[in-house]
Amino acid sequence: MTMTMADLKAPLAPSTERRMTAWIGKAVRVEGKVISSEDLTIDGDVEGSIELGGHSLVIGPGASIKADLLAKIIIVSGFVMNNAATTEKLDLRDSGSIEGNVVAPRFLMADGSTVRGKLEVG
Repeated sequence: MTMTMADLKAPLAPSTERRMTAWIGKAVRVEGKVISSEDLTIDGDVEGSIELGGHSLVIGPGASIKADLLAKIIIVSGFVMNNAATTEKLDLRDSGSIEGNVVAPRFLMADGSTVRGKLEVG
């Protein structure tokens, strides 16, 4: 296939994303406000705030989060410092810990996990 100058100047066709969630990897550190209109998995470090509205947030086992969280569903396997609020449920896994207040209609807490703060459930 031979490309011409016209081919190089033509607008690029939008790519079709195949992934179902956004991801912040282990080697990534974010400082500031994270807003996503899709599900988000974090394995790195975030400092600031995370807002997902009607989507799910997964905090991986090695993640360190110093941010206020707002999402439909939050699953915590890492460390969260600050407040977490959900519209559906918060699932705190055995390796997870939260130092802050939690507001959630449903709250699940596994053996080995810790919470230091106020729980408002129901």
